[in-house]
Amino acid sequence: MPYKEKEIEKKYYSIGEVASMFKVAPSLIRYWEGEFDIIKPKKDKKGNRRFTKEDIEKIRYIYQLVKIKGYTLQGAQEVIRGDHQKVFDKAAMVDRLHQIKRFLVEIRDTMHVESK
Repeated sequence: MPYKEKEIEKKYYSIGEVASMFKVAPSLIRYWEGEFDIIKPKKDKKGNRRFTKEDIEKIRYIYQLVKIKGYTLQGAQEVIRGDHQKVFDKAAMVDRLHQIKRFLVEIRDTMHVESK
């Protein structure tokens, strides 16, 4: 099996990187930061927001509630207030399943190419 270099994992992401992950405008991420008190990115000396993976998971769940499931902001806030640890565990599980799917598709595509 060929040597595969380990990917470098970033600790912090800019607001532009986070916005592009969800295909939304950075202004929406800033707006959600004001609306949802669970989003608390660190800020550097210049005031630029630096998001951690945990922040991104929280944003991912808000995105799922608002953009995919159609909740209002108030409805999403109520869901998060209800049992937020359960909410984030579920969001993490969904994200992990998407990662597994991408991995399996990559294996399938590799096997398909090799069989030709």
